[in-house]
Amino acid sequence: MSQWVTRGLRTGIKTTPYPSKPDTTAGVSPGLPLGGVYRPEALGSIAASCPTEALREQDGRLIVNYRRCIHAYRCARAAATPVAWSHGYEWATPAWSQDAQRDFDQAFHHSIHIIVVDAGDCGACLHEVKQLNNPYYNMHRLGFFITPTPRHADVLLVVGPVTDHMRVALQKTYDAMPTPKRVIAVGACALSGGVFGPSFVSESGVANVLPVDIEVPGQPPPPLAILHGLLLAVGRAAPASLTSPGTPRLEVVTR
Repeated sequence: MSQWVTRGLRTGIKTTPYPSKPDTTAGVSPGLPLGGVYRPEALGSIAASCPTEALREQDGRLIVNYRRCIHAYRCARAAATPVAWSHGYEWATPAWSQDAQRDFDQAFHHSIHIIVVDAGDCGACLHEVKQLNNPYYNMHRLGFFITPTPRHADVLLVVGPVTDHMRVALQKTYDAMPTPKRVIAVGACALSGGVFGPSFVSESGVANVLPVDIEVPGQPPPPLAILHGLLLAVGRAAPASLTSPGTPRLEVVTR
């Protein structure tokens, strides 16, 4: 027994160093493709390799729309000219004004409570959200807590494209939350409909139903990207860009 305790004290529970410093552990992020300058004759085939039309040619450069990227890797593995790939994870970007951010900072300086709604998710993004509660990501250390009731929630975190049968439930959840409040859309489906929407049974993202404050791209985004979105919501992180070429925030961690 004493040997087990000694071993436990020596190894402890490893928790990610993020956000105090970058997490360079292998496998913490699937990465995202990087736009930029490529050979002109290759741009067309690169853009055509994407199944969700996240890639396009503009003024002789490759532009990546991260709202639509589903990590298919075809542009990196199947294209004749593979695109460069970033292995960062600070992907979230805001859609609010500086004044709105300041008001929220003052109200929730210490901790926030989050209600999670599955609005037609395939299960992938929801699984990544669940990882935030495990010992490695341990979002409680940063003052983030999950609540089962909207009446105690500061943040509504939504995954999925918003299917028809979830539209009313999602709206009621938002209406029941006290103000000030934030909406974070997580995953390509929640941002653009992904591979499911728009269709006759689903929307093309949460913004068609509710006012979205923070967008976290990826399909699914890794837990650190979602954590970055939460930190951004309370003014404790800098924003990224949802297009590439864009801001250099995507290069926080490279290998």
